[in-house]
Amino acid sequence: MKTKMMLAVSAAVLVLAGAANAQTWGGPRAVLHDETTANSVILWTPGLGAVEWSAEDGIAGMPILLKDNIETRDMPTTAGSLALADNAPGRDAPLVARLRDAGAVILGKTNLSEWANIRSSNSISGWSAVGGLTVNPYDRTRTACGSSSGSATAVATGLAPAAIGTETDGSITCPASVNGVVGFKPTVGLVSRTHVVPISHSQDTAGPIAVDVATAATVLTAIAGTDPADAATSEADARRTDYRAALDTGSLRGTRLGVLRYGVTNYSADTQAAFEAALASLRAAGAELVEITTAPQTQGIGQMELTVLMYELKADLNAYLASTDPTEVPTRTLAEVIAFNERESRETVLFGQELLLQAEATSGLDNPDYIAARANSLRMAGPEGIDRMLSENNVVALVAPSTSRAWTNDREDEDNGQGSASRLPAIAGYPHLTVPMGLDRGMPVGISFIGAKWDDARILSLGYAYEQASPRPPRP
Repeated sequence: MKTKMMLAVSAAVLVLAGAANAQTWGGPRAVLHDETTANSVILWTPGLGAVEWSAEDGIAGMPILLKDNIETRDMPTTAGSLALADNAPGRDAPLVARLRDAGAVILGKTNLSEWANIRSSNSISGWSAVGGLTVNPYDRTRTACGSSSGSATAVATGLAPAAIGTETDGSITCPASVNGVVGFKPTVGLVSRTHVVPISHSQDTAGPIAVDVATAATVLTAIAGTDPADAATSEADARRTDYRAALDTGSLRGTRLGVLRYGVTNYSADTQAAFEAALASLRAAGAELVEITTAPQTQGIGQMELTVLMYELKADLNAYLASTDPTEVPTRTLAEVIAFNERESRETVLFGQELLLQAEATSGLDNPDYIAARANSLRMAGPEGIDRMLSENNVVALVAPSTSRAWTNDREDEDNGQGSASRLPAIAGYPHLTVPMGLDRGMPVGISFIGAKWDDARILSLGYAYEQASPRPPRP
């Protein structure tokens, strides 16, 4: 049965009571807690009762929240846009079907940066016209980052042990890092993107955000696999494994890791201190650290990436919209979404849609500029970037601060992000894990583990070994 969208714009966060080892989860048992105001959940699954689950249960019965650009058969999928408010085609994305088949319980849909943060370069992360603003539970004046903002804050505030986010560039790892939780962007092609509102078929992937690495690995085991409708996943069945079983507390012993020293000085003194403490934990666990002081040659890669995203957004979003029910989604093309936003004042009250306009102005995927941008950015990020740093330094993974502490939501002040580890693995499509490493003036910061294509199991295991050997930052 199709359910009409219920708009959730309250500033209150839903929190749940329960013992640590036998917690009760789910919307019907939630109460309002006005002090935290994370505003992370758009909609709870209709008719779902309380769910009892503990970590020992594994994926069976695990309560999971989904970013609201991932389709489910029983709820609308909005991508945060009022243009998709009634988009309820009654189908599960393959990754959702895999979760259900494994016994997971879908709790509901989380807020996100609208259209996964591709509408405007002047957007506010965590804001959508459907869900309002998701904020950081450690400090509600600061960003939850995005675009998987609600998924990360929901896990951080105890609404679920895990949530699914999506990433094109930083949209899992940034919100996970600034909210003090684990986030994993898998190799592109390990998890199906079918029935997920798209940006880029070259860079999009879904992945888990979770309370710890073991839970993230458990979720990844369930959602990984080949989907005949998504050509990028053709190797997934051959590459996937039991990621939870592959975790090894001793995996850092004798392992060479490359420290991306270049760029670290861009971060605050507190984040640098947290990173040095994390490196000390890695050494104590037996890792051999190799300093990488020279950045790969990536001049112009940011503009190349943007070119790719603009061309692919138009092609991929038009294809997605064409697959929806026209009685529910009258905006059938990107051009019609733009026109809808021009008519609907609630969409443009805070920022515009210049990126959508830029995407609409592109020609097609046979354009030589697009083809060159994708080939050159992929070469710089992969073979001449991550791959070369791994091989020339004889290391199996790279480590760096994931990003800075959460900056404020005030676009007029000078408190801004100071860097990110996400670009190269995002463009290359390689695995990227962030694990909490400490606090910067009371705000969480994470450490990133980045590896080669299809090396997801090892990256998760290295992060797990670090997590077990390091103190956990406090919850909000």
